[in-house]
Amino acid sequence: MEIGRDWLKTIFTGGLAGKKPIIPIDFELLQLEAAKKLNKKAFNYILTGAGTNQGVLNNREAFKKYGIAPPMLQGCDKPKLEIQIFGNTFPLPFYFSPIGVLELAHPEADLELARAAINTGITMVYSNQASKSMEACSKLLVNSNHWFQLYFSKSRELVESFVSRAENSACSAIVLTLDTTTLGWRTLDLENAYLPFIYGKGIAQYTSDPVFTKLMNSGNYQDIPNSTQHKPGMFATIEILKSYPGSFINNIKTRNPAKAIRCFLDIYSNPHLNWNDIIWLRKITKLPLILKGILREDDARKALDHGIDGIVVSNHGGRQIDHVVSSLDALWQIKKTLPPEYPVFLDSGIRSGTDVFIALALGANAVGLGRPYVYALALKGHLGVETLVQNIATELMITMSLCGCKSIDDIKPDLICKNKFISQTHLE
Repeated sequence: MEIGRDWLKTIFTGGLAGKKPIIPIDFELLQLEAAKKLNKKAFNYILTGAGTNQGVLNNREAFKKYGIAPPMLQGCDKPKLEIQIFGNTFPLPFYFSPIGVLELAHPEADLELARAAINTGITMVYSNQASKSMEACSKLLVNSNHWFQLYFSKSRELVESFVSRAENSACSAIVLTLDTTTLGWRTLDLENAYLPFIYGKGIAQYTSDPVFTKLMNSGNYQDIPNSTQHKPGMFATIEILKSYPGSFINNIKTRNPAKAIRCFLDIYSNPHLNWNDIIWLRKITKLPLILKGILREDDARKALDHGIDGIVVSNHGGRQIDHVVSSLDALWQIKKTLPPEYPVFLDSGIRSGTDVFIALALGANAVGLGRPYVYALALKGHLGVETLVQNIATELMITMSLCGCKSIDDIKPDLICKNKFISQTHLE
């Protein structure tokens, strides 16, 4: 994979032959092109935040608060971007965050993202709400580092099955998402009256699970639930039957799609999730356990005290709570309360290599890419995602070189300052 000056050279020499990058370099243009490619409901599901979308805006505004103050004459040519996490080498200090229902962006969904992960060496975090099972992805990623994101179901038996499958799929960490114990008030989805799970999309981890199958067949799950007893229209019914594993005819006979959707909606999240559940989860797996969704210092300390191996400072891309504090603003305060060696990751709001640099300078060990890779996936499949990785890695490398950083460890807080009326105030 070309990054740094090699990638710049490829882009510019390609221009001599009339070639432009296969996806837009600028995030706003990338998002605009994805909006043209995807149907409205699919694009809005990816785009939407909670409420007025202030949480999404907060994530971007937070990065504008910080400037980079580069020292001169540091003599750095080709910075090293490798990092070590839980004994594994990351070639770049970012990973693919778990994003559900990738079939909305590409027919091959998680499998296509897995191909990009193979070709770039980037760690993929399997989504709990994936369109393809973790086993299917792991067959592709047999020699690549990969993690599993877990939603804590109402059924501990199902949680235990997911964890066991992740272990058997050679996942090297479990990432428990804490902030989705109930679905957020996502405005655009509500305007469209659209939830992909009701169509049987994004539930492949469940339909491939033996415990879920047992639960599905043991309950009264014959029809798709709704409070007004509306029945799905013909086109919706056909879409549901096509989305579910197995033949179209068999799905009509068994009614498995309807049963699976009802069962999923009934048990997929646990609104009563608490620290006792975390203690139990810690006991049932030896894999590193990471808590995703931490935004407060006291919760970060509790995670450390409960033997959790790392945290992700995240507000779920602003999708769960309107006016939620930005992940970046929370990061600096949280990092100061924890031992320096304790792994702290960040997602939500990352759009560029410079964003990665700022997050690393403020204390993140690595950052998660989210919406940008989904848009790249929608436009050009795995090649689009690989190009996005090259773009972000190259901008990061250039920024490091211009700041005299020979490695990721050299990206320190003293390279960052608060933007206040153009004056430079270094972080306290």
